[in-house]
Amino acid sequence: MTTFVWDYLREYESERTDILDAVETVFDSGRLMLGKSVHGFETEFATYHGAGHCVGLDNGTNAIKLALQALGIGPGDEVITVSNTAAPTVLAIDAVGAVPVFVDVREEDFLMDIEQVAAAITDRTRCLLPVHLYGQCADMGPLQDLAATHGLALVEDCAQAHGARQHGRQAGTFGDAAAFSFYPTKVLGAYGDGGAAITSDEDVARRLRRLRYYGMEERYYVVETPGHNSRLDELQAEILRRKLGRLDSYIEGRRAVARRYAEGLGDTGLRLPRTAAGNDHVYYVYVVRHPQRDAVVEALKSWDISLNISYPWPVHTMPGFAHLGYSRGSLPVTEALADEIFSLPMYPSLPREVQETVIGALRDVLAGLS
Repeated sequence: MTTFVWDYLREYESERTDILDAVETVFDSGRLMLGKSVHGFETEFATYHGAGHCVGLDNGTNAIKLALQALGIGPGDEVITVSNTAAPTVLAIDAVGAVPVFVDVREEDFLMDIEQVAAAITDRTRCLLPVHLYGQCADMGPLQDLAATHGLALVEDCAQAHGARQHGRQAGTFGDAAAFSFYPTKVLGAYGDGGAAITSDEDVARRLRRLRYYGMEERYYVVETPGHNSRLDELQAEILRRKLGRLDSYIEGRRAVARRYAEGLGDTGLRLPRTAAGNDHVYYVYVVRHPQRDAVVEALKSWDISLNISYPWPVHTMPGFAHLGYSRGSLPVTEALADEIFSLPMYPSLPREVQETVIGALRDVLAGLS
């Protein structure tokens, strides 16, 4: 049986009764869009974060896009972010007509290098967009200071950091707005696409709600400002409401898996994840590093273990972003990581015996390379 980085079937089996009850609840309600389930989830997700508002959206990419638009970011504006991220982070910037400006990441934890952010700010910079990568937060204190000093918007990409904290504060509550994805693999995952933006600014929340609903407010067919069709649907919202109550237990399950990896692989040649000072890591993915990554991944196939690479192609090297003018060597740490990192299986319901097989296989493979 092939071992994958992620699998939802075991979790579904344990939660099946509740998930199917969520489906029945929505189907029996008589309303399939923007009903009680969406409004309930928005209230509960905002409360979980201690935020003033949550706006349910159709996916995480649009959560970033609409957050930028709600903050007035548009054509020609520069948005500073990282290239060591999933492409949707940057696609959302491009979608509003803004210009992505990349800084490198830190060698020790692969998070945004804050020292480079200050040097990248120009008179066209309008927004800082840190990515809370792999399950832990970028260094938000200095970013808040830079945003305040230069009058910049601060938007957090929290797609990989549901429930993560920094100095006790929830990811998503440091900036003007934060974007979340509920893609099924996420720490809090739906059974399909879904997303949300949170903010404590009432005006930003109002603009977000308008943008997700064609640009309309109270009167259907009356567009106040051009918007989108970006609603979170009732079915996914009700499932997310049920799963939100289990989010902390999901996180504890992931941390238990991470501890077993650290115990089983700490004396090998693998570079294991490092948690930055002040962070509470939620281990969305368990990313390790090895100079012979490709050989390791290929060898594990003989054990029927299929692994993932997050991310093999930095965004600034992709053909679709060639117009930004970044050359090879412009982000050396990001580019080195792309050749050396890979992700081990990580999800709360990962069977212990499967994890032990992965650890044993890795130890065997790594010993053969040394």
